[in-house]
Amino acid sequence: PGDRSYHGQSGYWAVNVACICEEMPISAGSRYHDELIATANKIASQGKGILAADESTGTIGQRFENITLENTEANRIRYRKMLFTTPGLNQYISGVIVYDETLRSNCEEGVALVRRLQDQGIMVGIKVDKGLAVIPGTEGENSTQGLDGLG
Repeated sequence: PGDRSYHGQSGYWAVNVACICEEMPISAGSRYHDELIATANKIASQGKGILAADESTGTIGQRFENITLENTEANRIRYRKMLFTTPGLNQYISGVIVYDETLRSNCEEGVALVRRLQDQGIMVGIKVDKGLAVIPGTEGENSTQGLDGLG
C-alpha cells in the first residue's frame, strides 16, 4: 500500500518504513518491535543514504592495486578511518555496512574503527553473507552463501 520509496535530495533511495512493517509484521508486544522501528526510521532518514564499506580483503586489494598501495591490514584500517572520519559525514550518511574485519579493527589510537561512526550517530551494520556460489544443476545461477548460519 502506498508509495514504496522516495527519492531524497541527496540522490539516495530510502525505504518507506511503514511499508516494511506492513510486509514484515512484528507484533507490538515483540521484544524487538520498538528497536526495529527506531532503527529503520533512523536509517531511512530523508536526504541521507547508506554507505556500503563492506569490501572484502580481496576486493579492497583490487582498489589498492590501482593506486599501488600494498593490501595490508594497517592500510585497510587507514583507508576506512579516512572514510569514517570525513568531516560532515553524518549530514549525508545514516548507516554504514561494514566487513567483518572492520567491525573488529581498531585505529592506531586503540579506538574501535566503528566507534568513529557511532560517535557521529551513524548506524553500523555488518555484511553477513559469504559471497556467491553457483547452484549445482543450473546454468550459472548463483546463491548467496552464509545466510543459513545466522539462526
